[in-house]
Amino acid sequence: MFRALILLTLLSVTSLASAEIISVNSFINSMVNEHGFDKKQLQQLFKQVKKKNNILRVMKRPGEAKPWYEYRKIFLTSDRIKQGAVFWRKHAKTLERAEKTYGVPVEIIVAIIGVETFYGKQLGKFRIIDALYTLGFHYPKRADFFRKELKEFLLLTREENVNPLHPKGSYAGAIGYGQFIPSSYRNYAIDFDGDGQRNLWNDVEDSIGSVANYLRNYSKSYGWKPDQAVIKATKVRPNAVKALLDLEFKPTLTVRQLKQRGLQFATNKYDNYLGLLIDLKTEQGTLYWVGFNNFYMLTRYNKSNRYAMAVYQLAQAIKASYNE
Repeated sequence: MFRALILLTLLSVTSLASAEIISVNSFINSMVNEHGFDKKQLQQLFKQVKKKNNILRVMKRPGEAKPWYEYRKIFLTSDRIKQGAVFWRKHAKTLERAEKTYGVPVEIIVAIIGVETFYGKQLGKFRIIDALYTLGFHYPKRADFFRKELKEFLLLTREENVNPLHPKGSYAGAIGYGQFIPSSYRNYAIDFDGDGQRNLWNDVEDSIGSVANYLRNYSKSYGWKPDQAVIKATKVRPNAVKALLDLEFKPTLTVRQLKQRGLQFATNKYDNYLGLLIDLKTEQGTLYWVGFNNFYMLTRYNKSNRYAMAVYQLAQAIKASYNE
């Protein structure tokens, strides 16, 4: 019986390994057939790619799972605020040019880079190809997404003439100061310093311009709206909370329409703005806000209300520190 169990286990492991090989081979074949890659070169490349179990462990405990009052403490620190003001002063001309070009406030650009990489000090230690391989073939929950990003990464490195074994980034395969995933890099990275290359690996100017370009042009319908509010505190009729939160997470109704459904907003100033109800757990209980178009755009950078609120509040704190 014991020997039978061992044999069954070995067969299971072999089966899983074979399934992975088939999946990788299938991926390689698709890159060859659809994008003209050399099969032997890709096979040789993947022999050098490694599964990272520590990435899988990290994926089970993302920071976004924390309640807002704990998540906030990670990013709203005196050091991050102070260093944000330092980063602003150091790159003021580039940041101001990005704001003028794309309409995204300087403090928002700085805050995103601050949240993502602590102003370039935490760019990530994993080889991007290892991260995307690990998650694309060993993380079933989002394997399709990460295999797509692996494809985008290989296309990106070919376009930018970069050895795919060299770039390092986050455990999720994000790149550079603004932590762009490969598909975002290909679609929204820009050459903001005019040197003929879109370099988010280590070019601050390109990174600043690309963050602004992403927020402004991510969506024709919901791209960043210059000079519009981001989010405002509100109240809600208790019997209307669930219905408002169950609406599609996209600003498709005006504040006036949300009021008709139970939103209790003290001013008529924003009645024509598109909005959605945001709920976050604080140490005093759950509080509510109206998120406008620009708040929604922050969630397109990272699909988390906590992330978007952290960026917004950090941006306000950095601006205050910069102006002191």
